[in-house]
Amino acid sequence: MKSGVVAEQKNTTHPVRLLIVRGLNLVEDAVYVGLGLLLTITALGLLSIAFKSIFTALTAHALADQAVSILDQFLLILLVVELLYTVQVSFREHGLIAEPFLVVALIATIRRVLILTAEVSKMPEPAVFQRTVIELALLTVMILVLVGSLIMLQKQDRRSQIAE
Repeated sequence: MKSGVVAEQKNTTHPVRLLIVRGLNLVEDAVYVGLGLLLTITALGLLSIAFKSIFTALTAHALADQAVSILDQFLLILLVVELLYTVQVSFREHGLIAEPFLVVALIATIRRVLILTAEVSKMPEPAVFQRTVIELALLTVMILVLVGSLIMLQKQDRRSQIAE
């Protein structure tokens, strides 16, 4: 008897409440679209800067010297594109999905590891070197945790698809 009363209450949602929810959904969609446009412009701008950097490095025969900087630019572009994908998924699903955020965090962490590793040979002071090694160790643990989380999410998704 109690479940019947709850079902009746769910079906009789006040029209003002529905109007407010629809309005908030429209605002949410507008924010996602605006954020998507800004991320798209940013990704295209970063891509053009990366092309220019590669062209400049190739013409100056300095590709080896600029490799770390160019790789950093590539990873930043990849990070922005993954953020754009995250916004797209959130817009489509009307909710937050954990997996794209974990991928963004993984890319950002790997980007930091690559930059630190490239700069470690230029560090003259032992104290700075020691802090860098500690940071690299923590980033490695973070990468392992993020990868483990992604694997667990994918296994959970497979189980839920099999159950359906």
